[in-house]
Amino acid sequence: METQAAINYNRIADAIAFYKANFKDQPSLERVAEHVHLSPFHFQRMFKEWAGVTPKQFLQYLTLEHAKQVLGSGATLSDAAFEAGLSGTGRLHDLFIKIEGMTPGEYKNGGEELPINYRFADSPFGPLLIASTHKGVCYLAFADEDQAAALDLLKEQFPNARYHAATDAWQEEALAIFSQDWSRPREIKLHLKGTPFQIKVWETLLKVPMGGLTTYSEVAGNIHHPTAVRAVGSAVGANPVAFLIPCHRVIRSDGQSGQYHWGATRKQAIIGWEAARAETRVA
Repeated sequence: METQAAINYNRIADAIAFYKANFKDQPSLERVAEHVHLSPFHFQRMFKEWAGVTPKQFLQYLTLEHAKQVLGSGATLSDAAFEAGLSGTGRLHDLFIKIEGMTPGEYKNGGEELPINYRFADSPFGPLLIASTHKGVCYLAFADEDQAAALDLLKEQFPNARYHAATDAWQEEALAIFSQDWSRPREIKLHLKGTPFQIKVWETLLKVPMGGLTTYSEVAGNIHHPTAVRAVGSAVGANPVAFLIPCHRVIRSDGQSGQYHWGATRKQAIIGWEAARAETRVA
């Protein structure tokens, strides 16, 4: 059974998809509200509560022009100082996310004897499944299907691990990233299975500030493999922790949003949501 948060997100996602499909017509608030079966008043209020801005303001973050402006603004990987000072310099987030790669022993034989806690949770972008080891979060995925199917996908990663339906501190710190209150720095620890190349790509993505965007070619250049654009794309697609490693911030060089494992509409929703919060922080 869908939670109210999931119902709200589905309506927002439907509205975003409608805006994108009909952008040239500049549909009115009333037309979009009718499309999602809400009154204009309730649609405006729901959207403002979800995004922090009005539907009209949000729409500007979804345009090609906005993406190109962000790519050219320096708010990308080329801004090497984004981590310095954090809230004191008005940078865009106070989160420290660190990756620890799993040792071969921790995932050999399908993760045999590896204890993994998991739980389901809501997010602004739909239901999630999050899982963690004793060292940090090892998996985060949008659970669009039923919970049993989502859990099966997790177990495919570590078929011989010992799974426990349990909440722990690693999960709580990670889920706090969706909170609108980033007043206190927090550390999120990730414990991931990946090749050295994949982990290098994922660590590079963590340097893209919230509200910023980058491209596959820029990521390749920053890891000193400028010709490995295709391999970078594969590593981005293999990201095991949705949102925490911000693969949604990687777009095509022409400003188009490109593919996303969790759907193009959700990618647009996340990009716009982050852009709205980044602008609010700077304002």
